[in-house]
Amino acid sequence: MNDIDSLKEAIERSPDNIPLRIMLAGKYLHFGRLEEAETEFQTVLNYDSNHVKAKEGLAEIYFRRGRYSGVIVIVEELMKRDMASERMMVICAKSFVREKSIEEAQEVYEKILDENPDFEDKELDENLRMPSFDVDDDEDFDEEDPFGFGFVNGPDDKDFILEKPDISFKDVGGMEKLKEEIDLKIIKPLENADLYAAYGKKIGGGILLYGPPGCGKTYLAKATAGEIKANFISVGISDILDMWIGRSEKNMGYIFEVARRNTPCVLFFDEVDALGASRSDMKNSSGRHVINQFLSELDGIEGNNEGILVMGATNAPWHLDPAFRRPGRFDRIIFVPPPDNTSKEKILEIIMQEKPKEKIDYQKVVEHTKFYSGADLKAMIDIAIEDKLKIAFKTGIPEPINTDDLIKAAKRHHASTREWFNTAKNYALFANESGIYDEILKYIK
Repeated sequence: MNDIDSLKEAIERSPDNIPLRIMLAGKYLHFGRLEEAETEFQTVLNYDSNHVKAKEGLAEIYFRRGRYSGVIVIVEELMKRDMASERMMVICAKSFVREKSIEEAQEVYEKILDENPDFEDKELDENLRMPSFDVDDDEDFDEEDPFGFGFVNGPDDKDFILEKPDISFKDVGGMEKLKEEIDLKIIKPLENADLYAAYGKKIGGGILLYGPPGCGKTYLAKATAGEIKANFISVGISDILDMWIGRSEKNMGYIFEVARRNTPCVLFFDEVDALGASRSDMKNSSGRHVINQFLSELDGIEGNNEGILVMGATNAPWHLDPAFRRPGRFDRIIFVPPPDNTSKEKILEIIMQEKPKEKIDYQKVVEHTKFYSGADLKAMIDIAIEDKLKIAFKTGIPEPINTDDLIKAAKRHHASTREWFNTAKNYALFANESGIYDEILKYIK
């Protein structure tokens, strides 16, 4: 305690003395005074945002408090800079285990074992060590079908479905600022192609939509295609990834070729972080090959991408390889936040259009939907409908939904965006050197 008092006295005379603050924070941490330790480490980061000891201290505090997403963000950033100690990697792996992210935990665990083959930890060993298997000679082993999938030459070629969306921006509730931005960056260039050609600018490019789940990223991409009367191709992970070596890269090339033959075309990649994960975190060379092929196609090396708009959606932009954000690829990044109150009213009106209802005070309902995404609003209405169905089963008469029914349902449904913002805030505070997450901080404030 005398040491703490002496350090506090010294800091009062020299408040910007970082070594003194680190010592004081360490003392607080040693005595379990976590809140005071966190304040000191945060103060150090205000002076020096890359201070390793301060980040390690915060990670330790977050781990003790069970704020595992904060631990993961900090340690991942230290690992990218090759500055993560074994202790940091251990608490990161344990945080992944406790968050039920076993694959990510396994990757960190393997890095620990690479550097220290004798490493042992009961929690990590029990959850992550792979059991060994004895192979009895060649019993049940089929050379033609070694994995037991029932085919030898690989699966049939995938058919990617071209569609012409029948929705446009008028069907998207709210999101006025986002629609305005997309209009400026996408629609206007297509409508004024000759003008852009005069300046030597190409039509097309890449846009990344990111934000919490259920806020309409996929719907917005489809509405964009409908607005410009373009073809639309939606691509999921299963459309690209293949168990056979080389097939995933071919699938990626094929889908871009289909888009090139059908311009103007919006090529939409959902959960794009799964196809474009950071290569520095990968041990699997086949995953790297898919990412390299993706980057090559975006650059138009294999063909002309004029008239192709590539849109990607992700809930976790921090897992996307930085190479995807270079000019000419996903160089325009748009944050899709939960809808504001005006947008929520419009979304509710659209969802309720064909449903039996009394006159509903949407403004009053919205007051009970703090942090709700569009998907949350739909879930709330589903709850209200289920309650009405229970009554209708008894009476045989469908009763209309009213304002009180929706408010009652809103009180039972919890917003799904809170958890996302808890994680995103950590990235915005501790891994935001390029300023990509500034919009998150503005939204939170």
